[in-house]
Amino acid sequence: MKKALIIVDIQYDFLPGGALAVTKGDQVISIINRLQPHFDLVVATQDWHPADHGSFAANHADKHPGEVIDLHGLSQVLWPVHCVQHSEGAALAQELDQEPIQEVFQKGTDPTIDSYSGFYDNGHRKATGLTDYLKSKGVTDLYLTGLAADYCVKFTALDAVRDGFKAHLITDATRGVNLQPDDTEKALAELKAKGVELLTSHDVLAQMA
Repeated sequence: MKKALIIVDIQYDFLPGGALAVTKGDQVISIINRLQPHFDLVVATQDWHPADHGSFAANHADKHPGEVIDLHGLSQVLWPVHCVQHSEGAALAQELDQEPIQEVFQKGTDPTIDSYSGFYDNGHRKATGLTDYLKSKGVTDLYLTGLAADYCVKFTALDAVRDGFKAHLITDATRGVNLQPDDTEKALAELKAKGVELLTSHDVLAQMA
């Protein structure tokens, strides 16, 4: 059994003060840094949008963040402009210890479709290569952390299960956007129902001691 830590989207635009800030999102960084040395493999994902991305409300006349549209056949929540390629907001946070990270997988690069998951776009039309990479390394168990619990972390966890990995979500190492107040709570319940183990960083560190 080989374990990998997946760090989802610890980027400035998702941290307090960013374009799509997750409340208290910065609090997960120190927890993730403590976890990293205990894993065989550490991988990160990075939202990496072109400026003309279809998920940005600004790219649709008379539309606002939070509205839902049909984007090439898929239901799409519209977001503020965020994580534009090569922008400061798209950079991985300097506070995150990046030395243990062996590979970064970029997502959301196609302007016609959004990609919450680190594995696939939202229509499962294209893969990022993360599944093949993890399987080539012999990884069986994925431990998920990062932002945001109710979107990118959730869908990364669901795809992990879909692709045959045993998925574990470290609940104190993630935070949610919460467009609705109970979105994170609902996301965790859905993940648990789909076979994702919910545990804390203390549980993980105790297991690996």
